[in-house]
Amino acid sequence: MSSAPPLSGRTALVTGVSRRKGIGFAVARELAGLGAHVFTQHYAPHDADQPWGADDLAAVDAGVRAALHDGARSASASADLRDPAQVASLFDAARALTGRVDVLVCNHARSGGDGSILDMTPEALDAHWQTNTRSTLLLTRLFARQHREDAPALRPGETLRRTAPADPAGAPKVVWMTSGQEQGPMPGEVAYATAKAALAGITPTVAAELLDLGIVLNTVNPGPVNTGYLDPGTTDRPLAELEALRAATPFGRWGEPADPARLIGWLVSPAGSWMVGQVLTSDGGFSLQR
Repeated sequence: MSSAPPLSGRTALVTGVSRRKGIGFAVARELAGLGAHVFTQHYAPHDADQPWGADDLAAVDAGVRAALHDGARSASASADLRDPAQVASLFDAARALTGRVDVLVCNHARSGGDGSILDMTPEALDAHWQTNTRSTLLLTRLFARQHREDAPALRPGETLRRTAPADPAGAPKVVWMTSGQEQGPMPGEVAYATAKAALAGITPTVAAELLDLGIVLNTVNPGPVNTGYLDPGTTDRPLAELEALRAATPFGRWGEPADPARLIGWLVSPAGSWMVGQVLTSDGGFSLQR
């Protein structure tokens, strides 16, 4: 007899699922393949402004549905996560799919409108903060409140008292996404690196608070994953430099969306439950280049 898949009966909200070449799409399909109901968020206007362009959202949704196990459901919604009202509406819609959200993967990110420190403006910094950092924290707050509506506010230095041992295998799971800014410079991406560094930096604090609520948080740095921005026809980066960098990688290739998706699938399944509060790098050895 075959056992139920590890995420059977659980509902996942995955943000940033707007292109079939993206990490979010690979994550959504991975979780669907593990048995989860899957609700996805997209925001096509952002992609339309990028060199790689927007995808067919109907085809994106169909791809997620095709990976579902029998009886599992999926749905999607557009949301501009710079707007806190749309953040709340998105979470409400995801919760309505089955009545609760058990897994939250904050994969969304703003690209473009960045630059060096000489280019920084309040508008550029705010746009990346609002999209990449603030919305992730607000979604995590909504997720945590769903699981512990009675949790009190904390003063600096105060911690919650756990009333019973947590069950790591059945615990609600949260995954944030960061970049590799702590492992080396990211020239021309000051606003993006700042916003993502904030998530990596706050991971231990938020993970500790969530653990008191019986919720497990980890953060993933996927390394350089080719979601279209490294292809010759759709990149905004110097081709010669890209090719030299790719050739120097330990495995001679960029990451593929399925690479971080497999890690995230493991983290949110019972098998990965002993991993808590970590910033995990999944870059195929890219950060070890000499």
